[in-house]
Amino acid sequence: MNSTAKAEKKKRKFVTPKTAPYIFIAPAVILFLLFTVYPVISSLILSFQTTTGGVTEFAGLDNYRRLFNDPLFYQALGNTFIILIIQVPIMLTLAVLLAVLMNSALLRMRGFFRVAFFMPAITALVAYAIVFMILLDENYGIVNYALSLVGIDPIAWLNDPFWAKVSLIIAVTWRWTGYNMVIFLAGLQGISKDLYEAASIDGAGKIRQFFSITLPQLKPIFLFTFVLSTIGTLQLFDEPFILTGGGPNNSTLTISLYLYLNGFRYFDFNYASAIAYVLVIIIAVLSWLQMKVAGDKE
Repeated sequence: MNSTAKAEKKKRKFVTPKTAPYIFIAPAVILFLLFTVYPVISSLILSFQTTTGGVTEFAGLDNYRRLFNDPLFYQALGNTFIILIIQVPIMLTLAVLLAVLMNSALLRMRGFFRVAFFMPAITALVAYAIVFMILLDENYGIVNYALSLVGIDPIAWLNDPFWAKVSLIIAVTWRWTGYNMVIFLAGLQGISKDLYEAASIDGAGKIRQFFSITLPQLKPIFLFTFVLSTIGTLQLFDEPFILTGGGPNNSTLTISLYLYLNGFRYFDFNYASAIAYVLVIIIAVLSWLQMKVAGDKE
């Protein structure tokens, strides 16, 4: 038997119906372990270490003690929660109203409007943030120009602590309202028309149908979008990083941005890892509370 025949025989033995599935999924599993599992475990270990002069040593809970005594962490946490509490309800309310409008048979060119409202969700983050930075420029922005036409003085959208937060809320709402609208639209199309027909026979108007049928039927969708939006807001990074850089005076510093600054600007990866794990715990607790409060018991 020559060497080629031996190699082919060995290959046939290695690739069998039993081993083929494992061979096919092996690249995905290896990449998952390499780029997901390993960083998670490594960052957990890092959070219990300190690095001084290039020497890394075990530090126990020192990074976590430092975190809970860090006023900048609490400021970043407060900024993030302010944006979360104000922005998410506004965004979901707009998303529901738009979804109802897009689902109406009276609206013409529904396909066009659905795509138009969804487009911000697939727009490049940096591109849209730069566009907002130009629009909201205090001296040359088109928003202040429009306000000046009705006699309103220029607003320092990105340089005033209050208006900088408002700018972030507007930008994030613009980007994600269409995305949530599509989810609500899918939910609306799953509601049986029989319910509306029965309500009409009973004399219920459109507004009564909206509050008595549409909103209750959308409860699982509300829970889903609220949990997703909460997680997304707690991870808010791109908009404050590009639009305001966390300023002025750290008024738009979010937890994710603070984590990034510690890790990649100050190269304190141990402390950044501790922030990351506290953020994970906050997200897990909030998600669990939302599921517990708003979710069905079954």
